[in-house]
Amino acid sequence: MKTEDILEKFKKDEISKEEALRFFARQPFDDLGFAKTDTHRETRQGAYEVVFCQGKEDDFLVKIYQRLLEENGEVFGTRASTHQYELVKKYIPEITYDSVSRILKYEKEGKERIGNVAVVTAGTADIAVAEEAAQTAEHFGCNVKRIYDVGVSGIHRLLAHVDEINEANCVIAIAGMEGALASVVAGLVKNPVIAVPTSVGYGASFEGLSALLTMINSCANGITVVNIDNGYGAAYSAAQINRLAEKK
Repeated sequence: MKTEDILEKFKKDEISKEEALRFFARQPFDDLGFAKTDTHRETRQGAYEVVFCQGKEDDFLVKIYQRLLEENGEVFGTRASTHQYELVKKYIPEITYDSVSRILKYEKEGKERIGNVAVVTAGTADIAVAEEAAQTAEHFGCNVKRIYDVGVSGIHRLLAHVDEINEANCVIAIAGMEGALASVVAGLVKNPVIAVPTSVGYGASFEGLSALLTMINSCANGITVVNIDNGYGAAYSAAQINRLAEKK
């Protein structure tokens, strides 16, 4: 439960002074033995802890999901498998899973979304990473415009969407192969561009390393680069930029 919720409940006499004090006396994390869930993160950073599902033991994953849902009223995880979805669903029937983005989540209905984040991909092979980014940004309160398959091999497709992309407070540009899309986008728009290299490509792309190096070495201004296939990291930063833009 958020600090603001505790204070509001105390103000309305819905909880006692002792109950409120017990909440504030707790450690800012819950020690589950195998994991320490960061229940203080939303107070500190403005967004609660997200679960990286890949590689987690079944029982650990279930208990982490249950604890975060209890604490936040929502739970959001990335890089989940179908097996993990089926497992968690036994304990949280309302959980949903998207096989493209591999996001496993339960979120409140009717969430308010603000601003505008554009998610742009070079090809359809990049959509899995793009959907991880788009759905993360939406979960953290952003309106998202998806513009897919507009890579430099047919640059007229990108140019047809320049006005839409320019309306965004932040752009996430996602590309594999040689990763040129991010440089081209950054040369066309006025707002920040977060570049995401993907592991899409033939052998000399070195599973995304070629695209990563291209993006890091871009001569276009305003580009920030995240790690290979890190749609989540790009979206989290984009959501922060979007919130600041809307505040202004």
